[in-house]
Amino acid sequence: MRPLRFLRKQLAAWARRRQGLDSPPVELSSRRVYILPTSIGIGFGLMLLVMLIAGINYANSLALFLTFLLAGFGLVTMHQCHRNLVRTVLVSAATLPTFAGKPGTLRVTLKSDARFTRYGLEVDVNGGRPGQCTVRPRDQAQVDVPVPAPRRGIVHIERFRVSSTFPFGLFRAWSWVHMGLDLIVYPRAHGTLPMPVDSGHKAGARSHGVAGSDEWLSLRPFRDGDSPRQVAWKAYARGAPLLVKEYSAMGAELRLFDFTKVELTGTEAKLEQLARWLVDAEAHGERYGLILPPQRIEPDSGPEHRHRCLTALALHGQPEAANDG
Repeated sequence: MRPLRFLRKQLAAWARRRQGLDSPPVELSSRRVYILPTSIGIGFGLMLLVMLIAGINYANSLALFLTFLLAGFGLVTMHQCHRNLVRTVLVSAATLPTFAGKPGTLRVTLKSDARFTRYGLEVDVNGGRPGQCTVRPRDQAQVDVPVPAPRRGIVHIERFRVSSTFPFGLFRAWSWVHMGLDLIVYPRAHGTLPMPVDSGHKAGARSHGVAGSDEWLSLRPFRDGDSPRQVAWKAYARGAPLLVKEYSAMGAELRLFDFTKVELTGTEAKLEQLARWLVDAEAHGERYGLILPPQRIEPDSGPEHRHRCLTALALHGQPEAANDG
């Protein structure tokens, strides 16, 4: 396995030097599209070899005719597989953040200027589970690729592969795309400590108590990290998509979550508890801030503020954060 792994690294380095760093839009020209038979294709080729030997040995013209007919079929299939991928355009590629333990997402948009449909285009990262799409003539399609994210921090995606085995799976045509993307992985939103009620409230402001003292605002789509207790289960039972109830805290002006005041042992446990509080505060429509030495994020609200706070938790103590600073 080690020689095979070494060979793969050498081939990856060669492809990187040959193509350079890509920036969208990227056209997958024939120069950068490779093609080889799949395991099914290798079996098909061995079958043709056996048929050829048997036909020659027994001087059976019908067997030879069938062999060459199938060989021609294989050559046409190889051409169609290569044609299905060449000149596909990669319009954009971006990552969607996730929580530790849940797969992240690489979102790729592919476009075709051809007059034919490109079937079964696949995108994968490091040989993982691929995302698949079909691009209609002179149209574009979006594909979401799962990326494993077992721990908080940053997952570096040096390259990903766009490939196709259409039409019969005998050959695989593929092209590497080198973009150097980073996937942010938040800490797992987990913890049982109650949300602090005296952190960040102005003097005389009534603190947020129980859910019954909140004012209901609206429903929004479910996001990773949302508590199951906030899901509108009745609406879901009626066939609606997974929605989350949003509340506005009555009398609570802001919250300030301080890493040094979390009464837990261990950095990861504290970060997970802070992530739980941040997600809940955002779901309740509250303004909240974060103190995570050596930085302080002033109170605010909204998806961008939520992402900023959770990203700070994800990068806490990470080498990437030190380099950025």
